[in-house]
Amino acid sequence: MVKFGYTIVYVDDVEKNLHFFNEAFNMKTRFLHDTGTYGELDTGETVLAFASHDLGNSHFPNGYISAGTSEKPLGIEIALVTENVQQTHDVAIVYGSTELKAPAVMPWGQTVSYIRTPSGILIELCSPMA
Repeated sequence: MVKFGYTIVYVDDVEKNLHFFNEAFNMKTRFLHDTGTYGELDTGETVLAFASHDLGNSHFPNGYISAGTSEKPLGIEIALVTENVQQTHDVAIVYGSTELKAPAVMPWGQTVSYIRTPSGILIELCSPMA
């Protein structure tokens, strides 16, 4: 059986990204390697982690597209579920996110918004599905 273990996003500054998620979404840091090149958030069973571009480049010698340098968001998102999408959205903006779509109620009843973090990560903020 295959189990989804974690998502790693390559970023310019691992500690800075951990701090952003600590402050904007109240997610605590679970682990930060002594080198500062890798860190994880305490997000429950599935881990959201960050690794430095240097580490990413060591895995992909031909390079990759950095979320922070692309003009448009990459075609992948991280969805964060919250009871109060508007409040979470507003706090993320205070901590430097860019609004891509303001909170709106979808036809199926879920409230959804989209932001892009200071490092370029596309985040969907959404209410729980009923």
